[in-house]
Amino acid sequence: MKTFAEMHRFLYIYNGIIVMLYAAFFYVTQKKIAAFGVAHEFLLHGVPTLPLPAAHNFFVVLFAFALIIIFSRLYTDETLSEPWQYLLIFLEINACVLVMHSINMAYDGIILLVVADLMRRYEGRHQEYILLFSMIGLYLVANYNLTMFNFAVVPFENHIFYYAPKVQTVLLGLRDFFASLNIVFFVIAMMLLVKSNHEEKERIRQLNDALHNANRRLAAYANEASRTGELRERNRLAREIHDTLGHTLTGLVAGLDAVIMTLDTAPDFAKKQLVKLRQTAQNGIGEVRQSVNKLRPDALSKLPFRYALAKTCADFADNSGMIITFDVANWPENLRQDEEDTIYRIIQESLTNANRHGRAKHVGITIGVIENYLHIIIADDGTGCEAITPGFGLTHMRERLAILGGTLEFRSVNGFVIKATLPTRDSDTP
Repeated sequence: MKTFAEMHRFLYIYNGIIVMLYAAFFYVTQKKIAAFGVAHEFLLHGVPTLPLPAAHNFFVVLFAFALIIIFSRLYTDETLSEPWQYLLIFLEINACVLVMHSINMAYDGIILLVVADLMRRYEGRHQEYILLFSMIGLYLVANYNLTMFNFAVVPFENHIFYYAPKVQTVLLGLRDFFASLNIVFFVIAMMLLVKSNHEEKERIRQLNDALHNANRRLAAYANEASRTGELRERNRLAREIHDTLGHTLTGLVAGLDAVIMTLDTAPDFAKKQLVKLRQTAQNGIGEVRQSVNKLRPDALSKLPFRYALAKTCADFADNSGMIITFDVANWPENLRQDEEDTIYRIIQESLTNANRHGRAKHVGITIGVIENYLHIIIADDGTGCEAITPGFGLTHMRERLAILGGTLEFRSVNGFVIKATLPTRDSDTP
């Protein structure tokens, strides 16, 4: 047998054959006793009770053993809840007792079959107590003196007394052989079960190790991809600067040199040249703006600023598991593109820090305009920090706001709080 499942099936076949042999033995013996007219002598030979009809017992054994098979099949269904499992254990034990009683307690090896079923689904927790109580109960039922008192069965020895001494010796030897062989098969089944559980644990451990290594490689690949992306972005920015600012400034320098040389000798030409240089500078500004627009977050280029901000917060909440509340007291009007970009990046960086460093569960974002100043407060319930040392993120926020005339404050109180302040403009301010 290679697996516990195969050995388990073999145990059922073996015990089924043995039980049927015992049932057939009692059936044949009782028929012979009745046929030869020695029933009176049989009853006088220490029989504690009248035996049940032989045919009746034979069919009861068939029925009870079939129930054990059905309950065993149902018990191994992993979708069953614990109450149903306990009920099936109880029913299988009762079917086991019925089988043993029907063969006059001559064979108790079927108990090991029930124990094998219990061990197959053993998962610890409360089941060690169920297993212990079940084994104790089955042992007490199988105990000869106890069963004689409670069930008043006709012992196996009383039946073999009908046969010749040599036959009696053979029958007793077969009974012991069947019981011993069943114990050997049970021990083999338990060894295979332990081996199977060990191999399953080892397989799970190997899968966990493989998953850990895959995660580590994936993290390394992500870092490498991030560095590659940064390098590509730097190269793209370098090309943009070279192609726009470099070209425009080079042309302006050359044109200004020509103006300086002709300003005294050909003032009309110098004026025309200055007009061309002004147009060149304006074209260069337009190209720079186009390049800057390409650097905008994708959400800002596709949605109005307010909706882009709300979508970014919702997406971050879905991905991180944080709860993000967004409260707008009054929304600022006529924000410039650079102001929108700054606000967007501040909120984005704050959410990232709250999740990565603070391990926050909830982040509240409040936006409102008070006395010509836009106030943005981002507060989380993370771990915070005792000594705040501004890193690249906080420093970059402060620099962005300073360019626009704003300020940045932060503190750690039951989490981390960031307050950004930005001056607003009138609707007619360019």
